[in-house]
Amino acid sequence: MSDATLYDRLGGEPAVGAVVNEFYERVLADERVAHHFDDVDMADQRSHQTKFLSAVTGGPMAYEGDDMETAHEGLGVTEDEFDAIAAHLDAALREFDVADADREVVMETVEGYRDDIVEA
Repeated sequence: MSDATLYDRLGGEPAVGAVVNEFYERVLADERVAHHFDDVDMADQRSHQTKFLSAVTGGPMAYEGDDMETAHEGLGVTEDEFDAIAAHLDAALREFDVADADREVVMETVEGYRDDIVEA
């Protein structure tokens, strides 16, 4: 196997951006969690999420946003909502035929933020 980063294996910025777009389409269509994005600039959110996902997968983009706990403070995200949103990310990765091992790495990384994101 090459030394390619997970970011490279995913397909770089265009592929990460496509996954992020698919992910938010799924999230915004889900009445269980869509309300968290009612007052959010989604273009900005998609850009922010693309940078975050790129950074955590070894890509060249620097994530300069708040840490996860600060960014989600006061949102009242529940365990069930976290699970629903994570499932949408998993489905978006599957939609783009991301290899199982790579998808699992992304999902494990996201799971590592559960305690910083879930409040309720």
